[in-house]
Amino acid sequence: MHKLFLFLILVNGIVLNAQEFNATVAVNAEQTGNPNLQVFKTMERAVTEFVNNTKWTDVDYRTEERIDCSFFITINGFTNDSFTATLQVQASRPTYGSNYKTSILNINDKQFNFNYLEFQPLNYNPNNFESNLISVIAFYLYTILGIDADTFELNSGTAYFQEAKNIVGNAQGSNSLGWNAQDGTQTRFRLNDDLLSGTYDGYRSAMYTYHREGLDAMSSDLKKGKTSILESLNVLSEVHRVRPNSYIMRVFFDAKADEVTTILSGGPSLNIVDTMAILSRIAPTYSKNWAEIKF
Repeated sequence: MHKLFLFLILVNGIVLNAQEFNATVAVNAEQTGNPNLQVFKTMERAVTEFVNNTKWTDVDYRTEERIDCSFFITINGFTNDSFTATLQVQASRPTYGSNYKTSILNINDKQFNFNYLEFQPLNYNPNNFESNLISVIAFYLYTILGIDADTFELNSGTAYFQEAKNIVGNAQGSNSLGWNAQDGTQTRFRLNDDLLSGTYDGYRSAMYTYHREGLDAMSSDLKKGKTSILESLNVLSEVHRVRPNSYIMRVFFDAKADEVTTILSGGPSLNIVDTMAILSRIAPTYSKNWAEIKF
């Protein structure tokens, strides 16, 4: 009995201390001409442990509830401990009643330069800017947490987006690109500002409708789920009307274009003539996708 009690304590401890992410990190240094240097392997391992072993929230995640995400770091060049790179960030979440995982974020950050000394500890401090490597990774983790939360409960990701905003504020004096308004139209600053701006509330409500009322409903009612997805695209159309060619719209379709194409091409037959016009207007970059839709 004593052994059983101890076992239950250990199991519960594992559950309560489970972290939020199931992350894959890859560092590709082929473009440097020195891809096999030990520093790149050490960096890959360090970032993996940083993401997966840090407790990012007060929420208790079970192992099966961890958010799947990936960070692909492409090193373009380096001098001593200074690295020039790009970062591809992807995240997904499961859909109810199926084994299908849907993409919720797919971003290529081209403003990712950082300093890294081999074996240096990576620790997140919410009150200070420690390094651009730590801040960029942490920023995207809180952004993923916020987007994931929004897909399950309307506007429930705000606290995570606020934490990401805190990271932006701490990093703005670092002289690193991507944190300030003047750094461009597709930056970490712009993404966070859009997510917290009331102007783009439609994006967040569309994410909820698309996932919770759309994809999650498909296991029990395909037509109802598909109808909700069409409704979410209508909401995005209104966002586009207010602010055409916004970065947040690009973010949505970079994650969803292939999936939208598949959904609209299959399942129960619905009138999607108006939806096709919406897609062509708000996401012309993916016109090849829309041309593949058969209905």
